[in-house]
Amino acid sequence: MEKTLRGLRIGLMAGLITLAASPAFARGISLKEAGTALWIFVIIGAIIVLLQLIPAAILFFSFIGTASTMAFKKEKKVAEEVVLPGAEAVPVKK
Repeated sequence: MEKTLRGLRIGLMAGLITLAASPAFARGISLKEAGTALWIFVIIGAIIVLLQLIPAAILFFSFIGTASTMAFKKEKKVAEEVVLPGAEAVPVKK
């Protein structure tokens, strides 16, 4: 019963969304009669979106720097020191 009711809800929502998105219900958007408040809203929204680009760029270039450092990092070959009893330390190359 619960699954059937849930399925009917999903079907009804999908149908209504499809109906609302059809060209029969679409209306043309005319900004000729738009008021000042709409333009202020659009401008403030654009500024907020553009301000989000600053931390996004910082994170992006930080990621690129980290990834390229890991990819192109040359490992330093360290000579191991072997100490034998009664002898001094001698570096051994691999």
